[in-house]
Amino acid sequence: MRALIFGDIYGRIGREAFLKNLSLLREKYSPDFIFVNADNISSGRGPIKKHIGEFENTGIDVIFTGDHIFDNEEDIKANLNSSYSLLIRPANFYESAQYKMPGVGYKIIEKKEKKILVIHLLGQVFMKYEVYNPFLKLEEILTEFSQEKFDAVFVDFHRETSAEIYGMGFMFDGRLSLLYGTHTHIQTNDEQILPLGTGMITDVGMTGPRFSVIGADYKSVEKRFQTGIIKGRIEQSLDKNYILNALIADIDEKTGKCIFIDKISIKDKL
Repeated sequence: MRALIFGDIYGRIGREAFLKNLSLLREKYSPDFIFVNADNISSGRGPIKKHIGEFENTGIDVIFTGDHIFDNEEDIKANLNSSYSLLIRPANFYESAQYKMPGVGYKIIEKKEKKILVIHLLGQVFMKYEVYNPFLKLEEILTEFSQEKFDAVFVDFHRETSAEIYGMGFMFDGRLSLLYGTHTHIQTNDEQILPLGTGMITDVGMTGPRFSVIGADYKSVEKRFQTGIIKGRIEQSLDKNYILNALIADIDEKTGKCIFIDKISIKDKL
């Protein structure tokens, strides 16, 4: 079983680069499943329903998000609450008897006689939201489905620090097929298979404008760096030079272990 995974897709340039390359990568790698992180697809902010619809029409399997999921909550509420939508929010937001979060944080997908579990989690360190412990939440989800047989289990861990994902990797080694990080937008050089068979990378990296500050126009952020004043709108870069970062992973269908993992990085111009 093969999965093709795209990290954070940033703004208009990221969307166009993704759509330009998707069919080529499909032909080259023949993936069984395709996952996308869309936390920044709409001008660098949370997704809007128009862009979610564009992505769903490409035939991908899952649209993960992250800490920007509720930037446009009213616009995407129908997507979050639809059982047919590909959209997944992080599973470890706090909920109460009075307030249930819209959407779901994990899904079971059955396709091509394969059954997989996909889970989305948000890190706790340096994030704008206070969330439930992702380690405990992952344990709860895996325990909930302990009697079900999956061909593979995938986790998109949207976090800031490398220590969080390494801790999760070793804690759940052998119980996950693939654990990969998103959010920092910078592809890391540590793709690996852990001792008990879980594939892991700290961050898949973004698809978006190459000559930018992780997707943003550098002019819109330089004042923040020089003065420390966090004020004003961060604008997406529209430079047509792009970078596309992705990940390819093969999973043994008999064991659910990762047997191959490699990163993809394409630099081109629209």
